[in-house]
Amino acid sequence: MQSAPAGASHVGRPAQERGRRRRAALLAAAVGLLEQGGFTAVTHRAVAQRAGLPLAATTYYFASRDQLVAEAFALLVTGELDGMRARVRAVTSTGSGSPEELATALAVAMAPDTGPGHEDDRLRQLGLWELYLQAGRDPALQAIARDWTDGCDAIVGEMLRRAGYPPTRHVARMIGVLLAGLWMEYLVESRPEATTEAHTLLVQALHTIGVSPGES
Repeated sequence: MQSAPAGASHVGRPAQERGRRRRAALLAAAVGLLEQGGFTAVTHRAVAQRAGLPLAATTYYFASRDQLVAEAFALLVTGELDGMRARVRAVTSTGSGSPEELATALAVAMAPDTGPGHEDDRLRQLGLWELYLQAGRDPALQAIARDWTDGCDAIVGEMLRRAGYPPTRHVARMIGVLLAGLWMEYLVESRPEATTEAHTLLVQALHTIGVSPGES
């Protein structure tokens, strides 16, 4: 068996690294397009142009547009969940862990940013929800959508636990579903009273389900 020429592996490594960089650049471009323009904004031409690469590069590194969108969706979900977890860590639990305090903490950790420059964040999250809905039509996206839902529920459960509540699955799911509905409504409708109303509804839900700190 003929051995590979001396130094061949050293020649191959730079090419492999360049390929990884190009693929990462295309994926980052797809994520950016999803964040700014949603599902329909991701075309081979737009991705290649944004990445500064030839059009043929998209089909070389990704078998299809569907694969490119799915991997970009997965990155968006991972980034969103990481951001939520970071906000959870930053929330300091004080006082009795009352429904009012927990509702405030949940809003800080889970709700969209409403501060200065929030429009970019709103568009990014709209892109996430658009892909979530698209998963109903595309089985390739469904597992990623489930990862997002499961991750959000886990974060809600952690918030409950930190506040001294029993983080049962059904309670976490109920609060998570309420948050998701309020979250989407805010993103779509941009009602000025949405933040205050969301807090009120969360407090009412926590009271209604009879969850109190330390209750089993």
